[in-house]
Amino acid sequence: MFRQVKALRWWIIGLVMMGAIINYLTRSTMGVAAPTLMDDLGLTTQQYSWITSAFQLGIMMQPAAGYVLDTIGLKTGFAIFATAWSLITIAHGLANSWPVFAALRGALGLAEGSANPAGMKAVSEWFPARERGLAGGVFNMGASVGSMLAPPLVAWAILTYHWQAAFFITGAMGLVWVVLWLFLYRSPDKHPALSDEEKRHIAEGRETHLDSDGSKPSLIRILRQRNFWGIALPRFLADPTWGTLAFWVPLYLTTVRGFDLTQIAMFAWLPFVAADLGCLFGPTLVLFLQKRGVSLINARRGAFTVGAMLMIGVAFVGFVDSPYLAILLLCLGGFAHQTLSVTVITMSSDLFRRNEVATATGMAGTFGNLGVLLFSLLIGGLVTTVGYAPFFVALAVLDILGAILLWTLVKDPGRAGPRVGHGDDVSTLAQAKP
Repeated sequence: MFRQVKALRWWIIGLVMMGAIINYLTRSTMGVAAPTLMDDLGLTTQQYSWITSAFQLGIMMQPAAGYVLDTIGLKTGFAIFATAWSLITIAHGLANSWPVFAALRGALGLAEGSANPAGMKAVSEWFPARERGLAGGVFNMGASVGSMLAPPLVAWAILTYHWQAAFFITGAMGLVWVVLWLFLYRSPDKHPALSDEEKRHIAEGRETHLDSDGSKPSLIRILRQRNFWGIALPRFLADPTWGTLAFWVPLYLTTVRGFDLTQIAMFAWLPFVAADLGCLFGPTLVLFLQKRGVSLINARRGAFTVGAMLMIGVAFVGFVDSPYLAILLLCLGGFAHQTLSVTVITMSSDLFRRNEVATATGMAGTFGNLGVLLFSLLIGGLVTTVGYAPFFVALAVLDILGAILLWTLVKDPGRAGPRVGHGDDVSTLAQAKP
């Protein structure tokens, strides 16, 4: 059935990226449809914040998704989760009140929380260390592309049919991808299209101390590691930027900048195009620094810091008069966020064994989505009194704090030895070098 394919690993990450595109397209559908949906059903801004918060509560269960993927395998696990999120998205088109939407969003978050753990597990299994950053960047482009496709596709569905059709269409696209995934994906040790040469290339470029030890992932063991907190806390501080772009910017452009649905279709996707470029810029910057003698971990921390500094531009979104300049600054935010986000997400594959990468990624994702949840609740509760401007300022400040924590907590294997990240107990934090 299969014949050997050159550079199969890149085709595989392309397939995973397609899954991420569908994942973020379905989760972004609500944000784009929100102005029309809220008007049709008479929902308030506060109720909408509860709906988005339900999604964040669901997606905070990423550790469970990661554990399932590490335990039953990537192929079966990801297919189950993708089928679930596709059917739940379709069910959104049948909802008619905010409590029903909230329940569906919570279930959707639970299923869609599998995307990042699945992507990083695929990266850790299919790529040598030197290529993991770029592979992670390609996978994370799926988040940007999916979010980019949502405004024009959802606006078209609403203008041509109704807001319910947007959920039916995006959910059906997910089911099509599941069929492709089940037919095309195999693990590296079982894929008949993987050549012996490429198999050696993958194996020889891996760190031996990150090989699977055959045990089930332990949440307690991961939580005791200093490096886990070094990536989880920066994600807690940085991820609200993505939540704001996906869930609140369409509403901001409508209520503050006076955009109609056609203008949202024209402009709301642009920050996600910039985010795509950030997905590639982050890994490229890491490789640039490595070629100049910077260790892998320090190069990743450097790329995160560059992204955090670029986020300063987002602080001015609420203060500029021109709506088009505001869009430009939001594009800078998308670029900056993905520059740093893809960097810190990829670090889980640098610091944890391959049999615990998905679990560790999911646990860090829980903290990231907790940040989105709290930030979204603050926006929903305060935006009518203080406006959006303070929240854009906060996004820039939070990312700079995240960079400080990344440099403070994560240990560099180049200085600390090959086993860093395994047994680096939090109790030894005071004695360990930053």
